[in-house]
Amino acid sequence: MTRTLRMAAAAAIAVCLYTVPAGSDDTSETYRQLNLFGDVFERVRSSYVEEVSDKALVEAAINGMLSSLDPHSSYMDPQSFEDMQVQTKGEFGGLGIEVTMENGVVRVVSPIDDTPAFKAGLQPGDFIVAIDGEPVMGLSLSQAVDKMRGPVDSPIKLTIQRGQGDPFDVTLKRAVIKIQSVRSRLEGTIGYVRITSFSEQTDVGLKAAIDKLKQQANGKLQGLVLDLRNNPGGLLDQAIAVSDDFIDQGEIVSTRGRDPKAAQRFNATPGDITNGLPMVVLINSGSASASEIVAGALQDHRRAIIMGTTSFGKGSVQTIIPLPGHGAIRLTTARYYTPSGRSIQGTGISPDIEVKQAKLEVIADQPEHHESELRGALNNDGLKPDQGQNQNQNQDQNQTPPAGGGSSSGSTPAAPATTTTPGTAPAQTPPPTPELGDAAQDYQLGRALDLLRGLALIQAQKAN
Repeated sequence: MTRTLRMAAAAAIAVCLYTVPAGSDDTSETYRQLNLFGDVFERVRSSYVEEVSDKALVEAAINGMLSSLDPHSSYMDPQSFEDMQVQTKGEFGGLGIEVTMENGVVRVVSPIDDTPAFKAGLQPGDFIVAIDGEPVMGLSLSQAVDKMRGPVDSPIKLTIQRGQGDPFDVTLKRAVIKIQSVRSRLEGTIGYVRITSFSEQTDVGLKAAIDKLKQQANGKLQGLVLDLRNNPGGLLDQAIAVSDDFIDQGEIVSTRGRDPKAAQRFNATPGDITNGLPMVVLINSGSASASEIVAGALQDHRRAIIMGTTSFGKGSVQTIIPLPGHGAIRLTTARYYTPSGRSIQGTGISPDIEVKQAKLEVIADQPEHHESELRGALNNDGLKPDQGQNQNQNQDQNQTPPAGGGSSSGSTPAAPATTTTPGTAPAQTPPPTPELGDAAQDYQLGRALDLLRGLALIQAQKAN
């Protein structure tokens, strides 16, 4: 066996020993299996159609072993590990713009408030066609984003195409950018908070958002919608902290792994940042992991009404284990359970009120009939005599008798027939996907707001 092969086998042994059962004496069988790995490794090195580096082969073997365990265990090379740390930390040196790729160039979705991009006047819809004089065309979105990130206070020049005007250059200095995982606004007297992921900044951002909503409502906040739809999860400790913000006491979540002694239980501490305001939590099939911890805890404690559709059902906990000089492994080490002892692995959180996303349309030009339209109907005592009479006269004049004669009371004109060409179907345009958080288009959010307004009305009536 060559020296390189021995090093590769040693690397494989170091990782494969994670799979040896605790207390197993049959280590000889384990090493026989590793000899098989060495034979296959050497054959690939010598006979594969193209030359492959030993590093790539070993990393692929490790990743294959981990990914065969479950969908969430994997190997992260040093670059992937660094990217993951940036994502969970929630801050980095950059410009503060949300971007996407369109027609080979980077399009600005929106600048983040109080960031270099915002202060420089970048606008949604701007196209970034060059970075430091290098054309963006041909770069992937991740490559372009990497070029815009960098050390704090380092300069960068962007070439911007806005509308039909000539391209112009903007010079900015990178700053510490905090990823906004929490967004909020006031809908009348109802607060709306959307959490897009659980990073290190989430709990701090949530508390700041609630304080801001209370100020905007002048102390008259009557309810809260917590939107966790399409939230893929994130840090366990942040999910616990967010749940604790609304629960005074009791268990939030427990984790149980292979070793019973390693089981953990996380409890709430006194205090509710909303002082017990009625809550609706919105979830859907994109709500996973940490989102489900929050939804499950609030549901089991009856602290909130869960609305929407069944969540994703990821009830496992992944531990990040760094491998010095070699990235890290993401390994599933436990399952988590809601306060009532439910494991939602594979089943998800079922909403208390199921509301599927839909498009609500007002049916126009439908005839409506009222008592005041009938001849000889009694006048309202609260109206002046001439008001009721004029109202009836106007309605009688505007009334159209139904086709075929007869009484107009209780009849409905026939709907106009739809004419189509024989052999063809009417053209149908697929409905647009509603933007989450837009109360005018988001049916699920609209139902949540209606529910909280109804609860507030009932409480006000009881108080009076």
